[in-house]
Amino acid sequence: MRDLSGKSIAIVATNGFEQSELEVPLNKLREAGAEVHVISLEAGEIKGWDKTDWGNTVPVDKTVDAVSADLYDAIVLPGGQINPDLLRVEPKVLDLIKAFWEQKKVVAAICHAPWLLVETGIVKGRKVTSYPSVKTDVINAGGRWEDSQVVADQGLVTSRKPDDLDAFCEKIAEEICEGLHERRAA
Repeated sequence: MRDLSGKSIAIVATNGFEQSELEVPLNKLREAGAEVHVISLEAGEIKGWDKTDWGNTVPVDKTVDAVSADLYDAIVLPGGQINPDLLRVEPKVLDLIKAFWEQKKVVAAICHAPWLLVETGIVKGRKVTSYPSVKTDVINAGGRWEDSQVVADQGLVTSRKPDDLDAFCEKIAEEICEGLHERRAA
């Protein structure tokens, strides 16, 4: 993975995040040198979902109210069914995601997290992948869905499922380092 020293990344999640989809990016991006913060609605801890039951808790570094896109180079949105469904009705979370996009920063979502991209309108006209059950939502929101391990479209990075995490993390690092997203049209 590329060196991410000096880069800052926000992972936004709440209770019910898919365990591996938060923990793997958190660890891999930190190992690559990035400062990574877990951001949530409230301080304390959030509890993951591990395949078929509740999983581990993860400490929250900052709340959504205490951060802005100005502080980070990228935002990562883990999936699971519960987590993005709870977050997509939170205006302050949607506003934060939109701010990253408007500032031409990397926005990365995996599994069911493209629901958040649907809610913000970011998928419209973009190549995107997701968990198969989110495909129709993406298409109905104007996204160009494809069944690929990882898809990048001018700083928008999406993946399908936990099996794709290595490719997802590599592509996030590549997009941050190459700054290709910075050239996208507003």
